[in-house]
Amino acid sequence: MNPVRIAPSILSADFAKLGEEVRAIDAAGADWIHVDIMDGHFVPNISFGPSVMKAIRPLTDKPFDVHLMISPVDLYLDAFAEAGADCITVHPEAGPHVHRTIQHIKGLGKRAGIVLNPATPAKMLDYLIDMVDLVLVMSVNPGFGGQHFIDSQLKKIAAIRRMIDQTGRAIDLEVDGGVDADSARRCIEAGADALVAGTAVFRGGPAAYAANIAALRGNG
Repeated sequence: MNPVRIAPSILSADFAKLGEEVRAIDAAGADWIHVDIMDGHFVPNISFGPSVMKAIRPLTDKPFDVHLMISPVDLYLDAFAEAGADCITVHPEAGPHVHRTIQHIKGLGKRAGIVLNPATPAKMLDYLIDMVDLVLVMSVNPGFGGQHFIDSQLKKIAAIRRMIDQTGRAIDLEVDGGVDADSARRCIEAGADALVAGTAVFRGGPAAYAANIAALRGNG
């Protein structure tokens, strides 16, 4: 299994200094930059659109891991691809034909991921696992940062790890929601190899980011 990758969620950054925050987490050792896009419809919150993402794209060479919490999602795939996404992850509930959605993302030359909400079963992946580059397990209900980790998702992470291993393909298994040093360790033990963290990375200001990221890796 690959070493764990840490993807700080800029949803928890100081939006008044967003560019500086992106540079700071890059310098602190982030592997990916996690970009949460929320529409106030699919989830009960609104973040920002492709123009903001495009503005911060030149500030780092790290991959942009873009999680689209919008419905209908298909209308916005091209815009986020053009704005600099490296991987685009979508929810199966966000459009009528998720297989076609994944095909579209791949056709744009981007890595494609599928996101499973806490109540969405691992079985949803049965006819998608051979197409995707990443599976994102939500360990909170999407829409807000700062929520507590839902322990029942550990069993799902382990089940998806077994599914991935059976494919023989290099598929990332990412977890997002309530990730701190303790839950990060349990996610890694269950089979996760990428972790999204917002509050746990951005607490304490830029001087603390490197230590925060190290703690999530288990090096703190």
